[in-house]
Amino acid sequence: MRPNPLKPRLAAGGCAFGTMTFEFFTPGYPAICRAAGAEFILYDMEHSGVGFETMKAQFAFCRGLDLVPLVRVPSGDYHHVARALDIGAMGIMVPMVETAEQAQAIVDCTRYPPAGRRGAAFGVAGHDDYADGAVTDKIAQANARTMVIALVETARGVENVDAIAAVDGVDVVWLGHFDLTNFLGIPAQFDHPIFHAAVDRLVEACAAHGKTPGFLAGDEKWARDFRAKGFRMIAYGVDTLLMQSALAEGIRLLRGTVEE
Repeated sequence: MRPNPLKPRLAAGGCAFGTMTFEFFTPGYPAICRAAGAEFILYDMEHSGVGFETMKAQFAFCRGLDLVPLVRVPSGDYHHVARALDIGAMGIMVPMVETAEQAQAIVDCTRYPPAGRRGAAFGVAGHDDYADGAVTDKIAQANARTMVIALVETARGVENVDAIAAVDGVDVVWLGHFDLTNFLGIPAQFDHPIFHAAVDRLVEACAAHGKTPGFLAGDEKWARDFRAKGFRMIAYGVDTLLMQSALAEGIRLLRGTVEE
């Protein structure tokens, strides 16, 4: 079973950088991201409407690229979490995690017994590349490589973030910055003291429990600012905005040649 190189690196205090994807699901997309230097792709199933068949193909396209496929599933329900892992995801992000109990239930869905309640599917599913091998070895390898990313994006989640970060099996506590401002009653006010206090609380909880703080950086300023705050797993941009901004810059250039 292919290992996940990001998990031990992050656990040791290192960093991981990649991107997030909402729209582009072509065969060449993972290779393009890897050529750009991305170490992971975080695919979105919560807001994009994309289904498991599409995700299964994308996870397959990541094979052989030294690129870690991760996915934000629609919910923490067992059939979302376990199915994503069965088709090849090396980690899952679950939205709206608000309590330690929720976090523990999510972790349980990602681990085979006796550590959890994940159902068996060996030699037939994408996660072990249809390979032979001892089931006990596959269980150990799967449990070891699977990343659990708890997305904290509500006021209640921030209140309980220390307990969430303390759950064994949670690897990354990800800041859902936009939703968080909404739930805090300060929509999109990212300079508000209440928002900054929530960010600090999340980072402190991660530091206290040896977990990695994660973040989606929309541009260079976001990336620099949140790296300085201690975030170690960062997705730079989303596919649609990266393309749109690059194209907009090119169109502005061309229109400038006419105006000259």
